[in-house]
Amino acid sequence: MEERSDGLYFGGLSAVELAKRYSTPLYVYEEKTLRERAGQLKKDIAYPKTEIKYACKANTNRTIMRIFREEGISIDAVSPGEIQAALDAGFSPSRILYTVNNATWDEIDYGVSRDIMVNIDSLSQLALFGKRYPGKTVCIRINPNVGAGHHDHCITGGPDSKFGISYREVGAIQRTAAEHDLKIRGIHQHIGSGILEGERFIEAMDVLLSAARSFEGLDFIDFGGGIGVAYHEDEKPIDIGALGRKITDEFTSFCGEYGRELTLAIEPGRYLVAEAGCFLVTVTSVKKGEKHRFVGVNSGFNHLVRPAMYGSYHRIINATNPGGAVIPQTIAGNLCESGDTFTRDEEGIVDRDLPEFREGDIACICTAGAYGYSMASNYNSRPRPAEVLVGERGPELIRRRETLEDLFRTIP
Repeated sequence: MEERSDGLYFGGLSAVELAKRYSTPLYVYEEKTLRERAGQLKKDIAYPKTEIKYACKANTNRTIMRIFREEGISIDAVSPGEIQAALDAGFSPSRILYTVNNATWDEIDYGVSRDIMVNIDSLSQLALFGKRYPGKTVCIRINPNVGAGHHDHCITGGPDSKFGISYREVGAIQRTAAEHDLKIRGIHQHIGSGILEGERFIEAMDVLLSAARSFEGLDFIDFGGGIGVAYHEDEKPIDIGALGRKITDEFTSFCGEYGRELTLAIEPGRYLVAEAGCFLVTVTSVKKGEKHRFVGVNSGFNHLVRPAMYGSYHRIINATNPGGAVIPQTIAGNLCESGDTFTRDEEGIVDRDLPEFREGDIACICTAGAYGYSMASNYNSRPRPAEVLVGERGPELIRRRETLEDLFRTIP
């Protein structure tokens, strides 16, 4: 994305031109950024046997997943749908880890039948899996009692988290696995999402490495994802280089103690796709209220739920009138909900000082490549938007806009 005096550009194409060509609301992704983020991680984690698994819940567009496959990235999947998307994108089963949480047996059987390793989340599930699939190879998800993330809803480790088996129950894990001849080839953790402090990641890593000493015959240790990006202009990005060096040093030292070189796995999602994507919307109305200047746009939290759900900040750019007078404004969606605003925090509406928006202007909501379309819904019976990839060959429609016929095709 390039900001110029006359507007916003993606690979040389203006946001206004993309909006005219494909209509809005519209998700736009830049292929160059996707490949750069993948390359940066591979460069900064210098340990020779590193496997990067894309946590595809962040964005399951198959074109984006194929790009990561070409970059040598594997997949972390959490549902049969994500497994199917990965297989359709050309990933081999050996490059997919299936992390289950409160899954049905139909869902677990789906993964096993496709020769995909299952990452087990609870002792009870481990025992039932052993009865159903004795002798199978598995991975075990450990809760290291360390949690971190940008919001309580995104913290996936620690005493309040529903995920994983406590690191204190290693003995019970081993007894249950031995009873059913299950072969534990990997252990796994994931402490949260949107982490900008590398120290928290290392703290959890140390707990998992301590637990790993009790397991014989491991092939890999998976430290999960959660590496964040800077959404706010004032936020400091995580130092991936420093974190990569620390991860490499600690894991190399551990493998020396363990007696052989294991595979180090991590599962970034947001880090790989968030900054590659933007969400374009059109201003439909401007209303001067008692407290706020409401700038109405043709989308809402049905298409980008993060501000309404988490109070998340996304930078917003006036792509049509970047040089306009800067005034306080609230960007409001088109849903029948008072909470449907894009400029807000956890307490409610927060005006944003932005170049003046007028009817017909294009607003760009930045850093929307992760948990944008993948969390979109049809609330208010509105179709989901189209997605476009901008690469060396120009723009490419990678998911068409839904229609009303798509919405109601299966309803009698």
